[in-house]
Amino acid sequence: MSSPRLSPPAALAGPDFLWGVATASFQIEGAWATDGRLPCIWGTFCNTPGKILNGDTGEFACDHYHRYAQDVDLMAELGVDAYRLSTAWGRVMDEQGKPNHKGLDFYKRLLDRLQEKGIQRWVTLYHWDLPQYLEDRGGWLNRDTAYRFAEYADLMSRELAGRVDGWMTLNEPWCSAFLGYGNGHHAPGKANIAYVRPAMHHLLLGHGLALPALKANDPGAKRGIVANVGRGTSDSAAPEDQDAAMLYEVQHNNWVLDPLLKGHYPKALERLWPESRPLVLEGDMATISQPMDFLGINYYFRTNVRSDGKDGFVDTPLADVERTQMGWEVHPQGLQDLLVGFKAQYGDKLPPIYITENGMASDDAVGADGQVHDTQRISFLNRHFEALAGAKAKGVDIRGYFCWSLMDNFEWAFGYERRFGLVHVDYETQKRTPKDSALQLKEFLAARG
Repeated sequence: MSSPRLSPPAALAGPDFLWGVATASFQIEGAWATDGRLPCIWGTFCNTPGKILNGDTGEFACDHYHRYAQDVDLMAELGVDAYRLSTAWGRVMDEQGKPNHKGLDFYKRLLDRLQEKGIQRWVTLYHWDLPQYLEDRGGWLNRDTAYRFAEYADLMSRELAGRVDGWMTLNEPWCSAFLGYGNGHHAPGKANIAYVRPAMHHLLLGHGLALPALKANDPGAKRGIVANVGRGTSDSAAPEDQDAAMLYEVQHNNWVLDPLLKGHYPKALERLWPESRPLVLEGDMATISQPMDFLGINYYFRTNVRSDGKDGFVDTPLADVERTQMGWEVHPQGLQDLLVGFKAQYGDKLPPIYITENGMASDDAVGADGQVHDTQRISFLNRHFEALAGAKAKGVDIRGYFCWSLMDNFEWAFGYERRFGLVHVDYETQKRTPKDSALQLKEFLAARG
């Protein structure tokens, strides 16, 4: 049987649809103590025994800090329209809030090379690598961190003005709040459900406080945020289990999107986490719900749930379904269902959407022929492209797609075992090998004209 071919549908092949790849600073840069970069919570987490699979760390990662030019050339060779990257907060300013010009100059060189190659530059300000000194003051449990984030956004948008096509304030605040402070799976490793709603409120407040600076300092760039969303369903028709599926989506999706697009938190959070209440001051929700130019959506999987017998849900994984190396169920229809649902829920408040992450991990290796045959990834991508086309056909304004990820990298608590890249990375030699998915994406983009 022949291998699948990457074949995005015609609805995504037009000249106005943006095709990109994405990465994050801590996952690829390495050089975590170079040129004045300050320690961050993920460095601390890596150095805590038992937190990262195989004891891996992000100290070297993909050495992108030193190999950025090669990596930009690789993107140009693939023919992508855009690159979504993140900047490391601790690399660009010190504890007193003063700029670190060596760190800033790195990002300026990177962005300038992207411009030379005709690649749009989409920059995420916060992809989870909070400076450790701020965590020592309480991190996202401390309201002051939101104001420090606004200062960081002000500095970056002044320093990089004219070099950025789209600014994203936060990446996946759900992960920062819940995985970082609720269950401890991510840095800083706090595990107290009472922390989750205060942490989220301060994250979203930081987003809102940053928007005016981004607009004032770099008016030619778009401004938005990136939310990870998940489809929640139940294989049981029992009312309590259908209610559990609703609660899953409330905590995973509406917890972030309702305050941004409606100006209030969903009431059902009181059922889920009555012990976790944020201090919301007058004016906070107006700050959080300021208009944005776009909404970034990250989608990976569907979760099957049932009632926990109380006001909550429990994961009940389905048998005999396709899964990725992460153990996540492959469910492209969930992406279409969510996007169409968001259009129905938020109406005119829903800004244009970019899929800012979508992809899968697989146990990829370079074969005897020198190539990487990632057939499952190609099939995965094709089916998600069809889901996007289906959502567009139902009137959802989707402007672009960024594949996660450009290359294999440090996959947070899973270290280097899980490979999400279109490009294979040999971590011993740092050799980059485009996988079949990358080569076929190149063919599609070239044929698109």
